[in-house]
Amino acid sequence: MIVDAHAHVIVPEITRDAAPGEAWRPRVYREDGRQIVEMGGRAIRSAIGEFVDVEAILAAQQAAGIDHVVLCPLVTLLFGDADPEEALSRCRIQNDALARLVRTHPERISALGAVPLQDPPLAARELRALMAAGTLAGVEVAASVDGVALGDERFESFWEAAEATGALVFIHPTTRGFPVAALQDMYLWNLVGNPMETTVTAAHMVLGGVLERHPRLRVLLAHAGGAVLALRGRLRHGHAVVAAARERLREPLADSLRRLHYDTITHDPALLRAVVEFAGAERVLLGSDQPFDMADPHPVQTVRAAGLDPVAEDQVLGANAARLLGLEVAAT
Repeated sequence: MIVDAHAHVIVPEITRDAAPGEAWRPRVYREDGRQIVEMGGRAIRSAIGEFVDVEAILAAQQAAGIDHVVLCPLVTLLFGDADPEEALSRCRIQNDALARLVRTHPERISALGAVPLQDPPLAARELRALMAAGTLAGVEVAASVDGVALGDERFESFWEAAEATGALVFIHPTTRGFPVAALQDMYLWNLVGNPMETTVTAAHMVLGGVLERHPRLRVLLAHAGGAVLALRGRLRHGHAVVAAARERLREPLADSLRRLHYDTITHDPALLRAVVEFAGAERVLLGSDQPFDMADPHPVQTVRAAGLDPVAEDQVLGANAARLLGLEVAAT
């Protein structure tokens, strides 16, 4: 079984078509054949693949050689800037719809839901309830909430719940993490800004001791962790010689980095091989980032081009995801 652990969906139940009078909902439409997502006065035109029609999504996955897909919301549909109770209501619309997709296509779809992480205790309670229901495999969370990275102490109750429930927590950049003028040129807000946002929160979590305090956490980083592994030497040196960098982390920095999971979206087989060599093949999961323009259109080929040994390749292509998701194929 080949599993895509990073793909997005906008469930029909959350769209403007489901409740035309509710302006907060995303409007998904086509203009000159191009799919557009309009939300909060902003038009998103970067989704070149199907976002809403699950049958079309599954057909595209099958064409790419993928047997099973893990669907999660568009990150802006996590509603991190909304009132927590209102965000909870919106998250539940999606969680219920995603659970229905899993029940309808159990052999083809797993899903990660949403929680209102701007209120960590509320998010923790919702995560416990979601995992107790047993249909969703975990949640997607934004790499920062109101500009605060996820290693901050305010999120401790959420990480406690994630560890206790065995939830898979997928960390995805907000796409708006750095209001830097230079990043507005040449698509750099995406090319550089998105992976750097993941880099910052991963380093924040590691140096903040989150992975050390919660060793059973299951955390998956988007885009192969951004640049956090490329910066591991600098982070290790800082942890050794700078007091501020070692206040909360006691174990070797590399140990915490190896507690994380990384997707394969590097767009470079040599870089992917380096991720596997450091993190271990058991910590890397195939991902596509469909339906976006910056998705890997051929993720299976990328993995196979990395020159991994057969056991490692099998782990990355699907065995790791099957284990984390509790799919039956894990037993074989």
